[in-house]
Amino acid sequence: MPAQGARSHGVDPALKKILVLNGPNLNLLGSREPAVYGSATLADVEALCLDTAARLGVAVECRQSNHEGLLIDWIHEAGAAQRAGQLLGVVLNAGAYTHTSLALHDAIKGTGLAVIEVHISNVHAREAFRHRSFLSPAAAGVVVGFGVDGYRLAIEGLVRRAGAQP
Repeated sequence: MPAQGARSHGVDPALKKILVLNGPNLNLLGSREPAVYGSATLADVEALCLDTAARLGVAVECRQSNHEGLLIDWIHEAGAAQRAGQLLGVVLNAGAYTHTSLALHDAIKGTGLAVIEVHISNVHAREAFRHRSFLSPAAAGVVVGFGVDGYRLAIEGLVRRAGAQP
């Protein structure tokens, strides 16, 4: 069952799916620090993800929450869906939780979920506290600094990693 406010592309439900999770403050994209994050909104990011998935022949569902516990619950659900063969993995932009959340790290490790960590900005060229990610050691891959196009790269990477594309 899709989460409240989730967006899914109208593709064949038998297709494998990718879940795109966005963490705190990403609902403010387009208005929050446009010099750092650009002018694209979260709706623009979701449209990019939906278009990319459709082009690759997979389904995608996009969710956003400012609450760490809800993100953890979604990761647990995604881990079960991946084990059942229904999910290729998760694209995760955890926002500031990247730099603070051992709980998200543990959820990813505990579920064995394939996660591609995404950052719109180059976190390594920013404040020192953003240089450390608690998620990277648990992630299958990391995309940093390509703006919102990083979501496209992450989706393509998950599809390739899963061998779902020729």
